[in-house]
Amino acid sequence: MAAIKATDLRTEGILNPFGLDAERPRLSWSFGQPAGAGSGQSAYRIAVASSEERLKLGEPDVWDSGIVRSCEHVSIPYEGASLMPRRRYYWHVTAWDGQGQPAVSKAAWWETGLLAEAKWSERWIGDAAEAADRGPMIQLRKSFEVKKPVARARAYVTGLGHYELRLNGAKVGDRQLEPGWTNYDKTVLYSVYDVTPGLRQGENAVGVLLGNGFYRVAGGRYAKFKGSFGNPKCLAELVIEYADGTAETIVTDGTWSLSDSPLTFSCIYGGEDYDAGLERTGWDGPGFVEDGDWRRACELEPPPGKLTAQSSPPLAITKRLPARSVSEPRRGVYVYDLGQNFSGWPCIRVSGPNGTRVKLKPAELLTEEGLANQKYSGSPYELNYVLKGEGIEEWHPRFTYYGFRYVQVEGAAPAGEGVEESDLPVLHGLEGHMIGPDVEDAGGFRCSDPLLNRIHEIINWAILSNMKSVFTDCPHREKLGWLEQLHLMGPSVMFNYECEALLEKIMRDMSDAQLPNGMVPTTAPEYVVFEEPWHMFRDAAAWGGSYILLAWEMLRRYGSVGTLERHYEGMGRYVHYLTEASDGFILRGGLGDWYDIGPKGPGFAQNTSVALVETAIFFGLARALGEIALVLGKAEDASAHSRLSESIRTAFHSAFYDTANAMYAEGSDTAIAMPLAIGLAPEELRGVLLDRLVRNIGERGWQTTAGDVGHRYVLSALASGGRSDVVGKMARNPHAPGYAYQVAHGATSLTEAWDGPTVGKSQNHFMLGHLEEWLYASLAGLDYRYRPEVGRYLVKAKPTVVQGVEWAEAWQQLRSGRASVRWELGPSNQMTVRVDIPANSEGLIRIPSSPDTPVLASGPDVAYEGHEDGHAVYRSGPGSYCFTFAANHRTTEMERERM
Repeated sequence: MAAIKATDLRTEGILNPFGLDAERPRLSWSFGQPAGAGSGQSAYRIAVASSEERLKLGEPDVWDSGIVRSCEHVSIPYEGASLMPRRRYYWHVTAWDGQGQPAVSKAAWWETGLLAEAKWSERWIGDAAEAADRGPMIQLRKSFEVKKPVARARAYVTGLGHYELRLNGAKVGDRQLEPGWTNYDKTVLYSVYDVTPGLRQGENAVGVLLGNGFYRVAGGRYAKFKGSFGNPKCLAELVIEYADGTAETIVTDGTWSLSDSPLTFSCIYGGEDYDAGLERTGWDGPGFVEDGDWRRACELEPPPGKLTAQSSPPLAITKRLPARSVSEPRRGVYVYDLGQNFSGWPCIRVSGPNGTRVKLKPAELLTEEGLANQKYSGSPYELNYVLKGEGIEEWHPRFTYYGFRYVQVEGAAPAGEGVEESDLPVLHGLEGHMIGPDVEDAGGFRCSDPLLNRIHEIINWAILSNMKSVFTDCPHREKLGWLEQLHLMGPSVMFNYECEALLEKIMRDMSDAQLPNGMVPTTAPEYVVFEEPWHMFRDAAAWGGSYILLAWEMLRRYGSVGTLERHYEGMGRYVHYLTEASDGFILRGGLGDWYDIGPKGPGFAQNTSVALVETAIFFGLARALGEIALVLGKAEDASAHSRLSESIRTAFHSAFYDTANAMYAEGSDTAIAMPLAIGLAPEELRGVLLDRLVRNIGERGWQTTAGDVGHRYVLSALASGGRSDVVGKMARNPHAPGYAYQVAHGATSLTEAWDGPTVGKSQNHFMLGHLEEWLYASLAGLDYRYRPEVGRYLVKAKPTVVQGVEWAEAWQQLRSGRASVRWELGPSNQMTVRVDIPANSEGLIRIPSSPDTPVLASGPDVAYEGHEDGHAVYRSGPGSYCFTFAANHRTTEMERERM
């Protein structure tokens, strides 16, 4: 029996993707729990077939890789016959363990989309007379006959800005806010639906309801910006394959009908209005008789963007939050408290007379009077529902969302004694629907300190609230994809959620946004173009640099070599742009350490020169691109990027190092931490710089002044320098702006400013959530890297004991399997560390003990390598390991308290 088990087969990072336009998809697989010796992969064989039966019979008629002697198991390129559109391909892998025993996986599959635009009818339809400021949205329908038994049916659909697909009177699937946001002049996403179960013999009807989304922001209420790519339109193909082998295609064309929909106002920023009295019962089902309100759809010019299958996870309702309480701060005005700040929409159940209106006003905060306060989140944003007067009606918006905790209700009263007898509509229920990608959990963290657990929770509420088809800055005021978060918070996000496919989509967004001169703007898709005197909001290396740093992180977390290959040329153009824009390798412009703590309140950087921050990032980009070039086998490029990074290092030290005061630039936390964390500081200066950083923070009562960019590097510099004790004190300080301050003042998600609950601003930003990375990689002590040179993961276990924490644990689902670390302090100061290393991986385990402390180590394959920086160092193969020893952390903590 093999010591490994091949599981979790992924195509382009997705389990069984439905509708994929990759012509050479990359394949990956994981392994079950390691079973002792031989738990590494020595060879593999991939088989791809046109049917599951052929695969079972050992007849892979599409591709047989043959036996490949390699331990690689991620991002293996498909090298078989050309893929056909609208086909399902079945595959499995045989993996041989270290003893030469084979393990055959279960069958997986991927289904192709249309693969090329030429396969589309290119018949976009809509209302040719529609004006940009027109109120009601349109709905489209088409009746058709199904005369024979159906084998399978697929709908290939897109609608701009957003759409809802309906078939025979019901919504198809549970996707929300389709399609994902893009630069529609470059890329238009379509989705694939299995509609086989929804078809019936005889007459059928398909309907499409359209909303504006980011495709057309017409204004009328609050809007961050106003702009339009065009009028709403849709494109659809319904391909029906019959049991007798024939096929039929229903396409969008001039035979479709359209009418005004009950959706009378639609704005991604300003809200949505719906008049249920305008509903046409049965409009999306068979047997509907069109009246004079219906007219023929017009064939419209297609948008310029390339049609591409949406492979990133679709948005869905991921959580339902019931109202916890209701108040009446003003007569007839009711405010529901859901108890949690999140992003999505409210859903109501209401009854009342025909034509009466219920107004919903969501908000993050309340005024002193107790009313909804949208001062910092974009106002006015409202949702209006007009009743049709038929029993209890349930409604929520379709094509807008907001970040909120409270919902102010006007025009209806909560159900209760005496309300039903009045003419006022009765609100029978209100709940919040959280909207986000339906992503898998990739990891988890817990520790003995409830405060740190709560900080972990509010960071993750902010991450999920801003995870849509892009990572937004906030879920209300802007909803823009500000890019600095991707590399600064990327590890924190990837520790928690499986998001390779989503990040690949965002990489394409950045590529689409890249200018001809190579510049990558600060937001992608770039809906807002910042011009002088605000050009720093468009061109900043700490933002545009995500194009390189995110791709590099995706390689280290997922082994995404394909991402590097697809974007390498664009990355090179960006570094060339920065080099040309620099002044002797110093970047003078940008945003620097945005939202640091200073006397002027949060906003522009106050403590650290913009040039230092942007140049430090420039160095990191050049160095990362050199590493990427090596991975891709481009040795000459790697040498050139190495020379560039050394030129930047020399210029940086010359420009910013203050010899007299032994510090960089102003000596701020960020100015000291970035050279330490990124590798710009010479080795001989690292000790004195770290001491200064600790002293700065300690003198403020364990508070940092670092902002959006600098904070991650402050944590990194402290952790790598062995001063996680300082991080722990900063994180748990309730008296100064920071994480504990936010918790103490009622934050339920991470706020935009360090003192957000009291200063205002957005109450739902994840840009300052860098502590999450420290919780996993430093406190619990779990980190990992995919090493393409050997085709395996290196799992790093390095627990850190800080004062007030008795135990901590973290787990991570790697591409190779589940890794975990748990440490705990027991009686008599005994410490136990348990580590799980997945199959086909290697472990590097560092145990915090003194050289003369005996460590009892158990496990199938572990070797002691010596003592280094206060840690006993072990190398291991796959398996479960336990280390027990007498901890010496308490003495160290007392010594540091006296410093």
